[in-house]
Amino acid sequence: MTRLFGTDGIRGRANTHPMTCETALKTGRAVALMARDMGQHQVVIGKDTRISGDMLESALAAGVASAGATACLAGVIPTPGVAYLAACMTDVGAGVMISASHNPFYDNGIKIFQKGGIKLTDDQEKSLEAMIGDPERSPGETVGTISIVSDSLERYARFLLDRFPFEKLSPRIRLVVDAANGAASDICHQVFNDSLFDAVFIHDQPDGFNINKDCGSQHVQDLQEQVAARKADIGIAFDGDADRMIAVDETGGMITGDRILAICAGHAKKKNHLPNNRVVSTVMSNIGLTRALDAMAIKHIRTGVGDRRVLAQMQETGAVMGGEDSGHMIFLDDHTTGDGLLSALRLMTVMAETGRTLSDLASVMQVFPQVLKNVEVDTSCPDFMQIPAIAEAIEAVSSRLGKNGRVLVRYSGTQPLLRVMVEGPEKEVTTAGCDQICQAIQAHI
Repeated sequence: MTRLFGTDGIRGRANTHPMTCETALKTGRAVALMARDMGQHQVVIGKDTRISGDMLESALAAGVASAGATACLAGVIPTPGVAYLAACMTDVGAGVMISASHNPFYDNGIKIFQKGGIKLTDDQEKSLEAMIGDPERSPGETVGTISIVSDSLERYARFLLDRFPFEKLSPRIRLVVDAANGAASDICHQVFNDSLFDAVFIHDQPDGFNINKDCGSQHVQDLQEQVAARKADIGIAFDGDADRMIAVDETGGMITGDRILAICAGHAKKKNHLPNNRVVSTVMSNIGLTRALDAMAIKHIRTGVGDRRVLAQMQETGAVMGGEDSGHMIFLDDHTTGDGLLSALRLMTVMAETGRTLSDLASVMQVFPQVLKNVEVDTSCPDFMQIPAIAEAIEAVSSRLGKNGRVLVRYSGTQPLLRVMVEGPEKEVTTAGCDQICQAIQAHI
């Protein structure tokens, strides 16, 4: 069987292999059997706002029930909300989120959490994938049921807000929230409510097709305009399933994950809330993050791309803070997984406790020019370093940059793309280097 799981669950174009009802049904059955093997009999299922969400939800729920477990439907809810429910609800052995994150509406995906709200390990994914493809594994004669978790958003909102004393703020923080027409569209009103914040909401009217469309964490132009027009203190943008967050400061400047990590880590250290004095990020993180953490005497640990890799490294090293520049940030002292709403609350807590503007806080880190381009490739994914012209281009650019920059080329784990990242002291040099490598890839793959 072709490998189903990428860097973040199963993903693809909805109604096309592997994102079909058949795959969803088999996945629901396998997840339920995994839960039952651990003595649990319920599986929580959430979704974002894509038109295909209902279809895949029905198939997953049928699969869960066919294996003798109860499918607990949480409705439209952020991915970290599913993780929270998988951790707090009695007799729940797994959580399943239907989402393709920041991808367009026509894609969808299946993300799976084990009991406790933690994403599956590589070994668990391999085991589950084998169960999905095993026609011999019988679900047995017991038939389960399907139920509705009617208060899923209220539970999750309480979980988030109980951690932060925003009711004491005067004046309230002025913010603009971009919900990406996705999973945060409803709950953002509950979390950033009128009694705690002076908030304005944009892109919170999903129609099944407009999720991530010219909005959200990858398209912050509207957010920047609204922050300026309303003289807001901060703007926050989520992606489709709200597990990532990008901020906009009061001047309209974009504040991505690396600088948010630097801000939060520095503040936590000053308050003696940074156990083991370390932060984990991926190889995609900006050189500026390393230099900022070094200046604060915080150890910086790099790991592979993907929030699962970040979490694994955090658990191994005892770090409580980590993330990706894309806006996935994990605060293990608060939650088990990356959470965009939680990240926004943590960042605004620093603003409230220091009395400093976001642009001032962000000055803790100098961002080195970084150019990232995607080259479409076929699905064969050859070893590009074995292609002389590509290897020579990468080596040439790396040599020119020396110690003042770096090159990273990798295949996407979710799309047929080869990602090329070049980082250096000058924008023109990094752009030219990235173009050189991309041209070699286009000519030979």
